Amino acid sequence: MSKFNGLVTDLGSLTKLSDAKSRSLSPENYNGEKGKGGMAKIGEGSASEPARELGVGWKVNPFHVIKAKTTFELGNIEGPGAIQHIWMTPTGSWRHTILRVYYDDQDYPSVEVPIGDFFCSGWGTYSPLNSATITVNPGSAFNSYWIMPFRKRCRITLENVDTTDMTVYYQVDYTLTEIDEDQAYFHARFNRVNPLPYKDVYTIIDGIRGKGHYVGTYMAWGVNNAGWWGEGEIKFYMDGDKDYPTICGTGTEDYFCGSYNFENKKTNLYETYTTMYAGLNQVIRPDGLYNSQQRFSMYRWHITDPVRFDKELKVTMQALGWRKGFRYLPLQDDISSVAYWYQTLPSPKFESFFTPDELEVI
Repeated sequence: MSKFNGLVTDLGSLTKLSDAKSRSLSPENYNGEKGKGGMAKIGEGSASEPARELGVGWKVNPFHVIKAKTTFELGNIEGPGAIQHIWMTPTGSWRHTILRVYYDDQDYPSVEVPIGDFFCSGWGTYSPLNSATITVNPGSAFNSYWIMPFRKRCRITLENVDTTDMTVYYQVDYTLTEIDEDQAYFHARFNRVNPLPYKDVYTIIDGIRGKGHYVGTYMAWGVNNAGWWGEGEIKFYMDGDKDYPTICGTGTEDYFCGSYNFENKKTNLYETYTTMYAGLNQVIRPDGLYNSQQRFSMYRWHITDPVRFDKELKVTMQALGWRKGFRYLPLQDDISSVAYWYQTLPSPKFESFFTPDELEVI
C-alpha cells in the first residue's frame, strides 16, 4: 500500500499521518514561507495606520490593492503539492478581475475565469451559496475547495482589467507533498455569448484535448424573453462524437437537479436552493425600473458522477423557450458559463480572452 500523501482528506482519513507540509499564501505572507507570516513593518503594510501603536505582528498588511489595468502575482509555489482551499473577498467589479492558474511552467493558463463566475457569482452581487466545492458566505466571502495538484510549480495571478483599483483580502491554503501518478490537473474556463444568435446552441466548452473527467458547470443566464426559458438540453460530445452526443440531458433545470421550471407550486415563483452538488443560487427579478431582465445563477458539480473522456470533450446547452402553437422557441439570451474539469497536461490552448466590454454585466 502506498503511503498517504495527506492530500485528499475526509472523516475517514483524518486519523492518518503523512509527511505533507501545510503552507498558506496571504498578504501577511506573500510567499508562504515557513515562520515568515505577519512580518510587515509599520509604514510598509496596507493597514499600517490602525496598527501604528501596536507594531509588527498586529495585522499590519491584511489586504492587497491591485491597481487598475495591472496583474498581481498572488502566488508562485514550487512543487510538488496541491492547492486545497482558496478564500478571498474582493472589491470592485467581479467580472473585471480575472483569476488565472498556471501549472508546471506552462506559459498559458489552465484556469482563466473572472473571479465572480469562478465562485458562482456571475451577476456581480452577493448571494449565499453552500456546496461541496464552492461556498459564498456573508460579507461576499468566496471559498473554493477544488483540489489543484501540481508537480513542479503553481503560479496564480489576478488581473484587474477595470479602470479603477480594487482591494482583495485572500488566503490560499496548500500542501507540499508527493503527487500520485494518476492525479490530474484542475482546469476551469469561462465563456460568454451576448446575445446568443437565433437557433445557435450555446457552447459551454470546446477544444478540451487529453485524458480526464469533467466535474462541474456554472451558468449565469440572462433571459431576454418573457416566459419559461429552460427547455434546452445539455449535451456531452466525447472521444469522436460528431453529430450526436453520448450524454444528452432532458432540460436545463433537470441538469441542475431541479424540475418543473424551478417553480414553487404554492407561490408560483422561482425557488432558489443550494445543495452539495447542485443549485439555483440566485434569481434576479425585474424591479420595475432599471433591473429589467430576469437573471439566474446555477451550478452543477459532477463529484459522484464525473464525465470521463479519453481524448476530447465538448459540452453544449440549448436555449429554448416556448412560442404559440405549443412549439419551442430558440432564445437569444445573455449566457455565461464556467466549465470545471481535470485532465493531463498540456492544457488546451484557447484563443485570447474577453475584452472588458465583452465581460461587462449591464
